[in-house]
Amino acid sequence: MSSPRTSDVLVIGGGIIGLVTAWRAAQRGFATTVVDPAPGGGAAQVAAGMLAAVTELHFGEQTLLGLNLASARRYPDFVAELTELTGHDLGYRRCGTLAVALDTDDRAHLRELHALQRQSGLESEWLSGRECRRLEPMLAPGVRGGLRVDGDHQVDPRRLAGALLAACERAGVVFRRAWAERLSVVGERATGVVTRDGTALGAGQVVLAGGSLSGRLAGVPQDVLPPVRPVKGQVLRLTVPQRYAPFLSRTVRAVVRGSQVYLVPRENGELVVGATSEELGWDTTVTAGGVYELLRDAHELVPGITELPLTETRAGLRPGSPDNAPLLGPTGLAGLLLATGHYRNGVLLTPVTGDALAHALATGELPDEARPFAPRRFAAAALSELPA
Repeated sequence: MSSPRTSDVLVIGGGIIGLVTAWRAAQRGFATTVVDPAPGGGAAQVAAGMLAAVTELHFGEQTLLGLNLASARRYPDFVAELTELTGHDLGYRRCGTLAVALDTDDRAHLRELHALQRQSGLESEWLSGRECRRLEPMLAPGVRGGLRVDGDHQVDPRRLAGALLAACERAGVVFRRAWAERLSVVGERATGVVTRDGTALGAGQVVLAGGSLSGRLAGVPQDVLPPVRPVKGQVLRLTVPQRYAPFLSRTVRAVVRGSQVYLVPRENGELVVGATSEELGWDTTVTAGGVYELLRDAHELVPGITELPLTETRAGLRPGSPDNAPLLGPTGLAGLLLATGHYRNGVLLTPVTGDALAHALATGELPDEARPFAPRRFAAAALSELPA
């Protein structure tokens, strides 16, 4: 007779990636449990929510681009489904993105990025500085040019987390509000987890979706432990008083002195400014230097920002992987799957991750679009580096 504490699927981690995985698994008929002391938290509470498959394109990441675009295409239906199911407004806006250059070097870099976007079949339009300011009158007069990308949208990650939590509850997902302490392995198969209070939870399959903490779970064999590290990001939130509205009509981003800065305007009057990228381990301190750099760079981009009330400062940890791409699906340990390492694309990749993991849980295999992101690619890379 099975224990009442046994699930078909046990998801370790209740951030947006863990929640979407649990929701989609439950929709497939799996009895699903999420283990997390505070489900709905995690990096999404700090993220800006840019759905920027085009403007986030980096050289050498064309494979990841395919997955990003696949997920971006799903977003309208994904949002509609979640909203209809839960009644939550996710703050989804199709307002587009404007990436601008503030000096000659930035302009040259943006021109190269535009060429890469066009080579990749993406839609983006080059604008002069004057055309940029016509679109966004608050921009600094020194803007040298920019890329208009109408296909890059935004969502509010905090609202997304709340909606996924509600969707999981409606689907019958069970929440164990505790820390996962150790993976249970019996006969070379993952069979569940032991929580910090000593409770053993059994499962037919386990999904490790613990964000930047995914590489720290005890009991995971070394050869399948995900190579995930924390990358700190500091983010500011300001409020646009009614007298200044509309302050910005779309997401505006730039590289200032080599650092990325972006301003994401919400319909509720909030303006999100981010984000630093710091390799500082597990530190989540908000620093005067981080806040100063963000405000300084944002001020160069949009001088009027210094008039706005500063309402929140936060720091979070992105789960970085060696190739900046996620680890999805079955591992070398039977019964253990991964959904982690999404780095700066966690919010964007939420729909496609949920679909890919549900497919893998049901069939044992990833769908075609997710196969390049199987965890075993790192094991293969390690083997290829061994001396002959």
